Amino acid sequence: MAIVEVKVPQLSESVAEATLLQWKKKPGDAVAIDEIIIEVETDKVVLEVPAPAAGVLAQIVCDDGATVVSDQVIARIDTDGKTAVSPLEVKAVASDAAVAAAAPAAAAADIAGSKAGVAMPAAAKLMADNQLAAGSVAGTGKDGRVTKGDVLAAVAAGAAAPAPAPKAAAPAPAAAKPLPAVAAPMAMNLGERPEQRVPMSRLRARIAERLVQSQSTNAILTTFNEVNMAPLMEMRKKFQEKFEKEHGVKLGFMSFFVKAAVAALKKYPVLNASVDGNDIVYHGYFDIGIAVGSPRGLVVPVIRNADQMSFADIEKKIAEFGQKAKDGKLGIEELTGGTFSISNGGTFGSMLSTPIINPPQSAILGVHATKDRAVVENGQVVVRPINYLAMSYDHRIIDGREAVLGLVTMKDALEDPARLLFDI
Repeated sequence: MAIVEVKVPQLSESVAEATLLQWKKKPGDAVAIDEIIIEVETDKVVLEVPAPAAGVLAQIVCDDGATVVSDQVIARIDTDGKTAVSPLEVKAVASDAAVAAAAPAAAAADIAGSKAGVAMPAAAKLMADNQLAAGSVAGTGKDGRVTKGDVLAAVAAGAAAPAPAPKAAAPAPAAAKPLPAVAAPMAMNLGERPEQRVPMSRLRARIAERLVQSQSTNAILTTFNEVNMAPLMEMRKKFQEKFEKEHGVKLGFMSFFVKAAVAALKKYPVLNASVDGNDIVYHGYFDIGIAVGSPRGLVVPVIRNADQMSFADIEKKIAEFGQKAKDGKLGIEELTGGTFSISNGGTFGSMLSTPIINPPQSAILGVHATKDRAVVENGQVVVRPINYLAMSYDHRIIDGREAVLGLVTMKDALEDPARLLFDI
């Protein structure tokens, strides 16, 4: 028997540990080389763990939800279990493995029978929390033991498989319809007033920690201004078709906001600085974080050297980030660093907000929905497409003058977008 160990991928220096999500394979299942067998969630990204070799999954060392560190062994693969494990043959191999295992399984039935249905400690606690009777959940672990994953699957389904009962036993009452499962529920009270207790994911917990950290350590103040988007909208409409044909990507508004922010950061460098102890660190580069919503929570991938990028380059990078966030494919290196951030709540219809600074940065721009509003121009009331901008800043190092003038610089650039093209 040749055993190959499956280990946790190398985590970044800033990530001490991670959490195993749900195993995609069970012991005895055939796996192909490089087939994804589990995902590991850190406080920043979700990493896929591929099988390092082809064979049969011989042992799962760490169950779903376990906390692990870099290079920790989490499973073992028997490469001699079966060799025909190309991606197109996985199903066939799994079937062959099941047939081959049938004889020894039958021979060990008396021994395994005493262990079948026994819940592992984590599974037993979860069953008690959800008021599930012993024997009501079918086990898929070694020797038929009930794993945490078995209990989670039973709870998510609304009811576990019934335990064997005498023929004369009365039928069990129908279970109440459960709430939609948004994550692994740790406790559920099914009645007229159902509740669901769901543990925070590492990413959500990290987001919460950083937001509280930001509000407790920064002296946050927010300044506002309004922007007449008509000139920008006219320019975009005029060149949209040619731009997309030339560059293969649509011309959005975010590239203009990024360029306007860079213009302000160049003019007022303290907006691009950060606090390190008693020092102010002025960054000579412009790495702009773009807040993106994902199924797992808010993430802020970073556009590096935004000042050196064209509008097309920025639009392509934003589109790439959006797709990666949706697929959970953002890498740790894409989420680290950043000297300034932009949050576009207008995508969801927000009219006004006070964005929270993303530490260790010192300022963030909030963009909102553009709506037709009545404004006064030359003594006349006219209708213009107006966007309210909000910039939160750390008042420890940024004075009101720099913050207000920085936002005015962005406003001027957006209302006269030709400035961005000529860097004036």
